Amino acid sequence: MLSNKIYVSYGKDANTMIQEILSVLQIEQDIPENALIGIKPNLVVAKPSTSGATTSPALVAGIIEYLKSKDRSNIVILESSWIGDRTDRAFSVCGYTELADKYQIPLIDLQKDSSTTYRAEDLEIAVCDTVMKLDYLINVPVFKGHCQTKITCALKNLKGCIPNSEKRRFHTLGLHKPIAYLNKIITTNLVVVDGMMGDLTFEEGGNPVQMDMILVGSDPVLIDSYVAELMGYDPEEIPYIKIAENAGVGHCRNAETGIIELHKEHQRPQNILTTRKVERLAAYIEEHDACSACYGSLVRALARLDEQGMLNLVREKIHIGQGYRGQCGTGIGVGSCTKNFARNIPGCPPTAKEIIRTLLTINE
Repeated sequence: MLSNKIYVSYGKDANTMIQEILSVLQIEQDIPENALIGIKPNLVVAKPSTSGATTSPALVAGIIEYLKSKDRSNIVILESSWIGDRTDRAFSVCGYTELADKYQIPLIDLQKDSSTTYRAEDLEIAVCDTVMKLDYLINVPVFKGHCQTKITCALKNLKGCIPNSEKRRFHTLGLHKPIAYLNKIITTNLVVVDGMMGDLTFEEGGNPVQMDMILVGSDPVLIDSYVAELMGYDPEEIPYIKIAENAGVGHCRNAETGIIELHKEHQRPQNILTTRKVERLAAYIEEHDACSACYGSLVRALARLDEQGMLNLVREKIHIGQGYRGQCGTGIGVGSCTKNFARNIPGCPPTAKEIIRTLLTINE
């Protein structure tokens, strides 16, 4: 049912949003009653999800509640924080110790797990043993940028399933090839991307953008290729995505990919959390009742232009939001609500990649 499809939902309540999608997908049909289910969040550092760095416990709670309601209760949460931080500390600070107590779910610190070496193509990779014992893996990454690989999402999130010594070796190997091949060894059954509070540029958080969005699919390559586009990149700019595709892990987004969007009308809250970087980018925006999806895409597009040293090409305010629906304007408008503007970037919502391409064309 999920082949070449991605479900996207917008809203404020991650728990309700994910349970709605899982009810549509009926994932329990693919999970035997006694199957060992592993939930792998991104708890790279001991910071709350509001920082843009880690997976929201509310989202994971929604997954657990849905599974338990379908008599799929053999669940563990497993993670290994990055070198230099302790996973048990991240479990506590990120709200997972409390979550585990509430639902009686074991927390597995993979930093303390044994490992076994597996071979993928010409590369040998050590993987934590508990991961390989799972019958069904739910990968719950965060929608965010990365200082070395540009983005980090489904494919890279499995790096938390290997020993610390292997994490160090991945960097000596250049990250991209081992990340791709790791996904040949570990099978992801379901990807749930936490886009409620993602980060623009850095895996450790610090520049969060409130996007009020989750994405669900079964193909980590498909998910990552779409997330790359949402962040303003071509999949080819993220080498591990194409390497994974060529290695048979999955397929990049194509013309036949179905993007099923729920609650697109969800509006961006007025009390949105901002940082100095986001505030600086927002100075280029004239917003009137914008949906979170559209606003998030525009902020990500401006961030990419900023990284490329081309933000100076944006010489006028960019209009966005449902408040402009039906109005005519002489400036630049983003999204379907500004379709009557002299210069409009279509889409509901457009991706950051589409916004960048059009802005550069407008300002040539």
